[in-house]
Amino acid sequence: MSFEKRHTDLVDHGKELQGKRAQLLSLWQEIAENFYPERADFTTNRRLGDEFAGNLDTSYPVLARRDLGNAFGAMLRPPGKEWFKIRLKREGDEDEAARQWLEMATRVQRRAIYDRESGFVRATKEGDHDFAAFGQCAISVERAVAPGSGAVLLHRCWHLRDMWWCEDAWGRIATIYRKWKASARDIVAYFPGKAAKEVEKAAEKEPYKEFEIWHIVTAAGNYEKKSSKPYVSLYLDVDNQHLMEEVGLWNHFYNIPRWETVSGSQYAYSPATIAALPDARLIQAMTYTLLTAGERAADPPMIGKIAAIKGAVELFPGGFTSIDGDYDERLGEILRPALTGGEKSIPMGLEMTQDTRSMIAEAFYLNRLSLPPPTKDMTAYEVAQRIEEFVRANLPLFEPMEVDYNGGLWELQFDILLRGGAFGPPTAMPPSLRGQEVEARFENPLREASDRVDGQRFIEARGLLEAAAPLDPLAPKMIDVQVALRDALRGVGTPAKWMRDKDQMAAMKAEADQAAAAQAMMGQVAQGAAVAEQVGKAGQAVKDARPEPAAVP
Repeated sequence: MSFEKRHTDLVDHGKELQGKRAQLLSLWQEIAENFYPERADFTTNRRLGDEFAGNLDTSYPVLARRDLGNAFGAMLRPPGKEWFKIRLKREGDEDEAARQWLEMATRVQRRAIYDRESGFVRATKEGDHDFAAFGQCAISVERAVAPGSGAVLLHRCWHLRDMWWCEDAWGRIATIYRKWKASARDIVAYFPGKAAKEVEKAAEKEPYKEFEIWHIVTAAGNYEKKSSKPYVSLYLDVDNQHLMEEVGLWNHFYNIPRWETVSGSQYAYSPATIAALPDARLIQAMTYTLLTAGERAADPPMIGKIAAIKGAVELFPGGFTSIDGDYDERLGEILRPALTGGEKSIPMGLEMTQDTRSMIAEAFYLNRLSLPPPTKDMTAYEVAQRIEEFVRANLPLFEPMEVDYNGGLWELQFDILLRGGAFGPPTAMPPSLRGQEVEARFENPLREASDRVDGQRFIEARGLLEAAAPLDPLAPKMIDVQVALRDALRGVGTPAKWMRDKDQMAAMKAEADQAAAAQAMMGQVAQGAAVAEQVGKAGQAVKDARPEPAAVP
């Protein structure tokens, strides 16, 4: 397909954005060299087999980044747990059929993302570490056909070196660019009948000759050609100015969560960008100095009297050094260590190194990621306070990620599955769900910790109400016991399938009220009968006690 002005404009815009990002690549390169050596190929070409960490004297910054990256997965997508649940945005409006459909959709989506061919676990693990090191990552979600497995939900994490983007007026990522070098053989295989003539010729004569390909996803409103779908996907052969594919998309294909952003930049920043990078440089220099000092102390340089030494100086274990037999040892040692006194500062250097480690750990929030276990002498109130402190410390870190990272991936997955018919035909959707907005509720250790606090609050509230009841008989009526108890049960981890829903509880309450009303009515009838009986007996007694009238003479 021929190149048109709108394609040229997209390429020119992409090259402009690429040029503005050049300085950022240098920063990412330095961050990668210190914290993520596997990714240290932003500005350099790495060959297969090259050593990753040849420039490092200590691996502590790498381990700190690794711990934070692993914590993201453990916090956001706890392994072995149902960490998301599809629900209506207006929770409580669903009926039984709607709840069953939402539960079915949750199960189907979970099976789809954890399918062996989906690559979800691998892509998110790689994305977690990109996020920890650089403050952003790029993961694509698409419907693909895997050999022998049929259609799957394919997830892939892309190198930030090959990605760039721009924002719209609302601060949302509007246009995304991705480049890669593809061989002529692969291009012809990926785009049969759509490759440029130069590529087709190269595929016959030079099949491994590479060409630069761009994938561009932009909002339809930014594209001159009208589309019935909100996004447009284009594959461009930039070297030959050839359009290979142009299709509309219902979603933006890529999910690019961002950590901390500053106005004026569409790129985010991580703890490694500012807080940890100076300390990483420092600890490498300090470690080198300490290693040198330690080596000097263990194997010091020697000072000797050349005239007295007859052969080679052998300082290894069992070595023998020949000296002049006429040498008078009263003149001093032939060999002695040339110590400068700097070795005595090794303990101070180790202490400074430990301080620097602590600063790096704090920069990567490692001091906040685990909740210390409660001691035996801690009260329930102290445990609750500790949990609340843990939640307050970690929510600013993980809550935005949950929305942008997990939420963005979930939306892409759900949209593809829904439009692909994975949840059944549209007619199978309950009428109460049609036209409704759905969302995912994410479960994670932070929310579980917060929920446990709700359980403790229920116990404390019950104690307060019991204490207030003698003073005010209406005090126990101040809270909705069912609502409070439901929150407390969820807080202690009660499975949802164990709990009756609100409709079931309402039906049981109506039945209990009806039975109580019937019982009260029977009681009133019985009481009325007893009163009537007592009245009859009293009347009879009065009658019996009345004297007989005298006889008329």
